[in-house]
Amino acid sequence: MTHDMVATLHPLLAAEASAEAHASGAEQSDLEQAVWLRLLERLDSDGPPVDPHGWLRRAVRSEARRSRRTARIEQPYAAEPADEGGLGPEQAAMTADRRRALHAAVRRLPGRCPSLMAALLSPQDLTYREIAGELGISQGSLGPERSRCLGCLRRLLTVEVAAR
Repeated sequence: MTHDMVATLHPLLAAEASAEAHASGAEQSDLEQAVWLRLLERLDSDGPPVDPHGWLRRAVRSEARRSRRTARIEQPYAAEPADEGGLGPEQAAMTADRRRALHAAVRRLPGRCPSLMAALLSPQDLTYREIAGELGISQGSLGPERSRCLGCLRRLLTVEVAAR
């Protein structure tokens, strides 16, 4: 009987919730979900309503009114209260550990790679022109040099990760 009632009431509930959602400031699916929950609670305590269609219309309007009242009373936070804008201690420690491991691997690279990678990883966010001037190489050779250094770094880190 419950499945028949749900199948019968679903189109009506969708139409009623759609009609009330905009005016109440609620999502249609939220209204539908609240009414289905109310119906389940009623079935558990009082059994099925005598007039399911009328009950459903009243329940949708009641949920829409509740939603309007809630929207008037509740005010959004200016900022997320739980978000302090930073990482938690665990994430900060893990990030610092990864950064240390990366910089240690960069220092073990051959040739000019340590200085090039250090410049690319710099918090100053240097441009290619600034990096080329700092390292005394042409700006056009930075791209190929960077690719070679990243390849070396990738191989070095792959071996280290596999060893762990």
